[in-house]
Amino acid sequence: TMIKKDLKNKRLEQVRDVFIFCCYTGFSYQDLYNFKHDALTRGIDGEYWLSTKRHKTGVKESLPLLPVALDIVMKYQNDERCIKRDKLLPVLTNQCYNAYLKEIATLCGINKKITSHIARHTFATTITLANGVPIETVSTMLGHNSIRTTQIYAKVVEQKVSEDMKGLPEKLFGTNQKNDENKETG
Repeated sequence: TMIKKDLKNKRLEQVRDVFIFCCYTGFSYQDLYNFKHDALTRGIDGEYWLSTKRHKTGVKESLPLLPVALDIVMKYQNDERCIKRDKLLPVLTNQCYNAYLKEIATLCGINKKITSHIARHTFATTITLANGVPIETVSTMLGHNSIRTTQIYAKVVEQKVSEDMKGLPEKLFGTNQKNDENKETG
């Protein structure tokens, strides 16, 4: 909803872009705020990556950029404010950022409290874990000290577990378990 919303205000558009960027990268507000222009590098695979030491833990956080996130970086590559401040993106103070996110949510008809941490949560659950990225990889990309921290996010993806398990009886036994159960009870 946010991506598709035509925001007629440049300030709100920038805040939305930063939020969407975080949804597709999982970087915390503070780490995003600290990114300099040169944070964008080519990884071992030749793709664009962002890498930093987490402000909170000092643990390395590194990941290849998904196309949506890369498009946002490229959009602000020549932005005067970003160049002047040597910033990757036009990130406001956390207080302003969250206040404008609230305004954007209202304009989009979203009744949930939207904060910078919601974007990180979205990355961990909806973008990665729900799409089969192993929890160990997600933990590394989020810069967690322990996989136990990442497991908090994993509780949200029971639907993914259900979907992944649906095909297992066929693979193991060459049959559809639900159909066999229905035959027994029918």
